[in-house]
Amino acid sequence: MESDPRSGIPRLLVLGAGPAQLGLLEAARARGLWVAVVDRDPSAPGFSFADRRCILSTEDEPAIERLVGALGIDGIISPGTDWPVGVAARIAERTGLPHPISSQTAVLATNKLRQRERLAEAGVPQPRSWVVGSGDEPPAVDGPVVVKAPDRQGQKGLTLVVDPAALVPAIEMARSAARSGLALIEELVDGPEVTVVGLSIDGAFTALTVTDRITAELPAFGVALAHVWPSHVGGDAADVAESAVAALGIENGPSYTQLRISPEGPQVIEVAARLGGGHDAELVQAVLGVDLNGLALDAALGNEVVLTQPEPRVGGAVTRFLVAPPGVLERVEVPEGVEARIYREPGYVFTPLRRGADRAGAVLVTAESREAALARADAAANRVRFVTADAGALV
Repeated sequence: MESDPRSGIPRLLVLGAGPAQLGLLEAARARGLWVAVVDRDPSAPGFSFADRRCILSTEDEPAIERLVGALGIDGIISPGTDWPVGVAARIAERTGLPHPISSQTAVLATNKLRQRERLAEAGVPQPRSWVVGSGDEPPAVDGPVVVKAPDRQGQKGLTLVVDPAALVPAIEMARSAARSGLALIEELVDGPEVTVVGLSIDGAFTALTVTDRITAELPAFGVALAHVWPSHVGGDAADVAESAVAALGIENGPSYTQLRISPEGPQVIEVAARLGGGHDAELVQAVLGVDLNGLALDAALGNEVVLTQPEPRVGGAVTRFLVAPPGVLERVEVPEGVEARIYREPGYVFTPLRRGADRAGAVLVTAESREAALARADAAANRVRFVTADAGALV
């Protein structure tokens, strides 16, 4: 549905139409906003909420800036994915649109190398790390390390290296995936993972939820299979996340901080100046009644952001991701009584789980306790059936 820019209905440009953007897009539709959505995948599920579909890359900054002017856009947002956060911040600055963070802060939030440097300057606990470029010798490491492309996300160029003989190939893979041609090597912190979802208003940070991040086994290193609230291991994670957010200059808007809990305490793995990409805002609303998607919309449109005092409404909550068997999707069977987000339509080819983008959907459940929520999430996930055909048989 097209609308007249003079109609008074706010016009929002959302960068991304994938699973990570679904919650915010639903919230925008429920609020009655006019929404243009950018994604290079014509089959992206978020396009079902779009008034205007824009089939182009979320990294095509000049084209997106032209859209802002052509469509009379009032606000721009990149929920759930990192690199377009910088695109949105820079375009907002140049075009005079409201935005919760500056372009300078966006650089620190989207480049892991720059982020590591700033966190070190501020004394925020984090893993020891090294940077390797063209012609550099690999560092002498004495334990497992994680090799990353510092300006990518979603497991692109990411490798867990346990055998030192695998370090050089991992570095080359990360460098080939990186925009900068650099590889970032980090010590693997021994301990469980947690996520802190926060909101900042004029420099005041509120930790909304601290969840345990349950990840897949190798070779799907780093891929979340569940977010579980409340955390059993978080400890001081919220305080460390607050220090990290402040160090990066994130004074307004949502933030998403991943940490590992080492024997010495929480260490920051990464901070994002955006909504989390694993339905984190929906979990916040289920647990606390706080409409974090709506608050992110307010921040993007320049509205006043007002956070009511969050109080838990349930004893436990779990976001459980669904994994389909490899093959061509024929149908999805969701029994009555199970509410599930399904990311893909029939005809989509599922490959073995390696990255977050390989997940097939998610369920979000609440219960009177953490243990009951875990049991309910597992039961719901086990009742959803993805029917696939052997892709090789179709060739």
